[in-house]
Amino acid sequence: MEIASQIEALLFVAGNEGLTLNELAHMTHQTTADTYDCIIQLKETYTKDETRAFTILEVGDSFLLSTKKEFASLLKYYAQSSINQNLSQAALESLSIIAYKQPITRAEIEDMRGVQSSGSIQKLVARRLIEEKGRVEGPGRAILYGTTAYFLDYFGLKTVDELPTVEKLEENAEKEIPNDLFFDRFKDQFKKIEEQDEN
Repeated sequence: MEIASQIEALLFVAGNEGLTLNELAHMTHQTTADTYDCIIQLKETYTKDETRAFTILEVGDSFLLSTKKEFASLLKYYAQSSINQNLSQAALESLSIIAYKQPITRAEIEDMRGVQSSGSIQKLVARRLIEEKGRVEGPGRAILYGTTAYFLDYFGLKTVDELPTVEKLEENAEKEIPNDLFFDRFKDQFKKIEEQDEN
């Protein structure tokens, strides 16, 4: 398996968190010098090949796989189109965790969900429901995510303190009242979050 393909796969899975040169070198069993050369070659391949939509960005001490800037308007159109209005179950689960546990890293979200969540997070960022709230101090400087002002507007909230409690969710479920996203799709997810807080 080519090192370039391994790096591409790792950066794809890492999403907008990215990976440092040391992390990539460790996971591909290469020296940092060889890994860096491979990253540069891969980036040049993307640049020269007009059929490829990707490029590699260096942000701080991390590298991340991104789409080329010429696709920005297309992706913005997709994010705002009716095709993309309904969030997937995975995205909704990630959003509920971020709303209740913010600020939180992707790794912490994945630990709670038990599955890889970079795709869901990217979609939530594109929809302007979440945004970067800072970075964790220490190796890797993982991104901390939190909800946006648009999130509050989207769900008709003034502050995140107005998010319903698990008890409220259960009460509405028992009354069979039709509810919005938080009242009918995430009762179990919220219960898990509160149970983890108690343990």
